Amino acid sequence: MSKQSDKLAAKRQAKSAARLYAVQALFQMEAAGQSADSVIREFEDHRFGAIYEEGEMAEGHVTLFRTTVGEAVNWQAKIDQLTDRALATAWPIDRIDPTLRALFRAAGAELVRADTPPKVVINEYVDLARAFFPDGKEPKFVNAVLDHMAREAKPDAFS
Repeated sequence: MSKQSDKLAAKRQAKSAARLYAVQALFQMEAAGQSADSVIREFEDHRFGAIYEEGEMAEGHVTLFRTTVGEAVNWQAKIDQLTDRALATAWPIDRIDPTLRALFRAAGAELVRADTPPKVVINEYVDLARAFFPDGKEPKFVNAVLDHMAREAKPDAFS
C-alpha cells in the first residue's frame, strides 16, 4: 500500500472509532446523567488510544467525535423528531433500546450536518449496530430508520 492510501485508511479508521465513541458517550450521558463536556473529556483522556488487557482502543478523530456529541445534544429535539417520524407510531424514540437511541442521535447529528454523504453515515452506523447487536435484527432496523431519516434530512442526496 502507498503512504497516501495508508493515510486514508488511518483517517477512515479514526472516523469510525469517533462514531463508536460518540454512541458510547451519548449512551453514558443518558445512563449516568453526565454532561456532554465531562463525557467528552473522559473519552479523550481515557479511551482514545488507551491500552487495556483486552487490547488497544483506537485513536478517534477528535473533531468528528466532539462535533457529533455536541450536535447530538444541541439538536436532540430535532433529531428525536426525525427519528420518531421514521419509527412506528407505537414505538417512539423514548421506548427503544438506549443503545439504539444513542446510535440514532449520533447518526442524526451527522445527517443534519452538510459535510458527510448520507450513504456513508448510514453504512457507518449500520456497521456499529452489527457490532452492538451481532445476532439480532437491529442492523436491518437501523438501516431502515436511518434511510428514512436521511431522505427527510437531505432529500437532494437521493434525487
